[in-house]
Amino acid sequence: MGRREQREQIFKLLFRVEFNDLEEMPRQRDLFLDEIKLPVEEEGLAAGEKDLSYIAEKYGKIQEKLPEIDCLINEKTEGWSLGRMGKVEVTVLRLGAYEILFDQDVPDSVAINEAVELAKRYGQDNSGSFVNAVLAKILRPGQGEKQ
Repeated sequence: MGRREQREQIFKLLFRVEFNDLEEMPRQRDLFLDEIKLPVEEEGLAAGEKDLSYIAEKYGKIQEKLPEIDCLINEKTEGWSLGRMGKVEVTVLRLGAYEILFDQDVPDSVAINEAVELAKRYGQDNSGSFVNAVLAKILRPGQGEKQ
């Protein structure tokens, strides 16, 4: 499983936060990881142990930073709050913001591009543009790529 597929699985797991109490998320994480161990017939994907470990670890790191990430997203979205946004867009923004701010292994341009692609795939018609605009604001002007 490549990084794009891993990121998509992290998105799907993180999406469950919108529908479950945080206390329930460890159980949801375990159920999700068990599900993706099996091959996905239409895509031919199956998560190996390295994939499962990466997905669980990155999800955990994102979940730890959710209050900080959510606060930043609310600051950068004038006239919008997380409660007014679609659940797909919120989840994609959380993942993209985490990668921009805290994941030194993911270049900022890749984080934004991958977030936009997820938004286009799973969100509404204008989701890609919305996600791009918000993440561009999170990527501070003049910040450039991570070193």
